[in-house]
Amino acid sequence: MTKRTGGQILVDQLRINGCDRIFTVPGESFLAVLDALHDTPEIAVTVCRQEGGVAYMADADGKMTGRPGIAFVTRGPGATNASAGVHVAFQDSTPMILFIGDVARGDRNREGFQEINFPAFFGPVAKWAARIDDAARIPEFIARAYRVATAGRPGPVVLALPEDMLRDEVDVPDRPCVPALCEAADPGAIQALFELLKQAASPVAIVGGADWSPRAAHHFANFAFRHGIPVAAAFRRQDSIDNKCGVYAGQLGYGPNPKLQQRIRDADLILAVGARLGEATTDGYTLITPDHPGQTLVHVHPDPNELGRVYHADLPICADMGEFAEMVDDWSDPDCIRFSCGERAHKEWLDWSEPKPRDGVRLDLGLCVAAMRAKLPDNTIICNGAGNFSGWWHRYWRYGIMPTQLAPTSGTMGYGVPAAVAAALRFKDRPVVAVAGDGDFLMNGQELATAAQYACDLLVILVDNGSYGTIRMHQEREYPKRISATNLANPDFAALARAHGGWAATVEKTEDFEPALDEALKLKGIRLIHCKTDVEQISNATTISKIRGKSKKA
Repeated sequence: MTKRTGGQILVDQLRINGCDRIFTVPGESFLAVLDALHDTPEIAVTVCRQEGGVAYMADADGKMTGRPGIAFVTRGPGATNASAGVHVAFQDSTPMILFIGDVARGDRNREGFQEINFPAFFGPVAKWAARIDDAARIPEFIARAYRVATAGRPGPVVLALPEDMLRDEVDVPDRPCVPALCEAADPGAIQALFELLKQAASPVAIVGGADWSPRAAHHFANFAFRHGIPVAAAFRRQDSIDNKCGVYAGQLGYGPNPKLQQRIRDADLILAVGARLGEATTDGYTLITPDHPGQTLVHVHPDPNELGRVYHADLPICADMGEFAEMVDDWSDPDCIRFSCGERAHKEWLDWSEPKPRDGVRLDLGLCVAAMRAKLPDNTIICNGAGNFSGWWHRYWRYGIMPTQLAPTSGTMGYGVPAAVAAALRFKDRPVVAVAGDGDFLMNGQELATAAQYACDLLVILVDNGSYGTIRMHQEREYPKRISATNLANPDFAALARAHGGWAATVEKTEDFEPALDEALKLKGIRLIHCKTDVEQISNATTISKIRGKSKKA
């Protein structure tokens, strides 16, 4: 062994664990790490424009790879800016490690420059938050961070790095790469699941979430199709199985198909795989109640702490998602029947997800999504943040084999553009589309500069209705015609894209969207289509006038 700085030891551990990219806004508090990265070409450094973008990109990278997305930020405002992305990773069950440059050890507890107690600050929104005070223990901490971030229910780890510790030179051996843990399901539990299926009349599966993977998607789709079980995706997990699968039934969450919701209510057996059955997926814990009388719940999850935490599980199964899905795909039970409800549910979804023209609408977003569907391949990655605009794509887009959807189940705004940058860097051979609202875009639109710096190919569809639309919708429902704090005065978004070296077009009518899309798809780099819509068309399902008409306070 030879002496290395703490910064070099840390970078070496990341390289050993297969890290090939980090996202950062540089800070003087971790200069020793930046210096070590200078001599580590195996790890690409993506320099972002704000720490919120850093954390969102790391989360997106973790979603796409199944390995922790890696972020580096500085103390104080850098860390607090990144905290929104940590919360996303926590609620979305995404493996991620956030490293924070910290004050020197001798200056702690003096309220030094930008000092925060990071383990206390991040403890509630991270699986583990700690500080590394001894450079000789860096390999131990990094190995543990990788294990915690990926084991059971994946999630974020936060490690604070005192700047003087990173400059210390010590002799310490490296730790080997931390492999993924794969826990197979108990065969007895699988047999019990099939026995329950034999007794069922109207089963439904709800899939997607913690530890979900392309392997899980492939095998579970085979299993569900063979037995005719309708498969609903948990909120913003629509790529959990290929939507072409003949039993795919659509998405739960905000704005689902009412027929799918009724199917869930009428189900006698619910098979939840990977999903934690959160508030959005269950419509406020009402579509399926925590005690679900009259329904049998089989809950499959990689983390035993999730089983029984909120929902009573009649049959809890703790297993790796890939292992479980492959086991049920391979399971042979000649007495198990095939249900017809799967094909019916798929036909209902096909009808629900086919946009119909809306009378009197100058720019019909449903028809815009249909135009995109006709021209973009199945492996297109759709990225979005939060807002009513996303509902058009949730309803009408048809997602291919994962990863094809990057969207926060936590409902955070500003996620789409950073996620699209991460996707464009990770999959250079696939189309990447960021869908953003006007309010949503301006929360992290500065990351277009990051996209330009790294020559990313991405298309932005920017839906501009001059409003914080989701809040306006709720406002009209509760306090009709009393508009307060939801109107927006916006810049020329097309000019903003051009300022970043991109191509842009502004569209105000439905018939102008497809030609603009055709032109965009001929080009590379940043392309932005600015869609100016009427706030009256507040969602894909209703209008402000209809909301006011239904309100008791109107």
